[in-house]
Amino acid sequence: MKRLILMRHAKTEPWIEGIDDHARALTPSGRQAAQQMAAALKKMGWRPDLVLVSTARRTRETWALLSAVLPHCDVRFEDDLYLAGDRGLIELLDSVECAGSIMVLGHNPGLHELCVRLSREGGSVDDHAASQVFHKLPTGAAALFEADEETSFATHAFRLSGFVRPRDLAP
Repeated sequence: MKRLILMRHAKTEPWIEGIDDHARALTPSGRQAAQQMAAALKKMGWRPDLVLVSTARRTRETWALLSAVLPHCDVRFEDDLYLAGDRGLIELLDSVECAGSIMVLGHNPGLHELCVRLSREGGSVDDHAASQVFHKLPTGAAALFEADEETSFATHAFRLSGFVRPRDLAP
């Protein structure tokens, strides 16, 4: 893999005791943000070859909105992505054989932890993006990590090269 896009699902209805967390849906503003992010990712050329999507409703709904403008991707829905920590995400990425670009569409805190770990171990070519990633990975945000050459996944091999949040796209 040469590129890795880590993206958190869009804004979701709040969790209420007694509600199945796995079944939480996107809010109207979350759906709008996912559509804006889809257009931005396409415009920036962040096009995955393979997308790994958590089976939670909110990630599946986010992917449905992204896929409208990011066609021709192989998609795998992965139960193991639901609330995975950074170690679980690393294990999953270690097991994936894919050339080109992979997107992981999942959840915090694991995605944020992995973004921070990759930025620390691989570095960054964008100081502003690094500052934002270390601070927070808000709903709908995406971070792009790139390797110098096609390689198996290793945390030290990928540098942070971009970061975008839905609020960066607001009119």
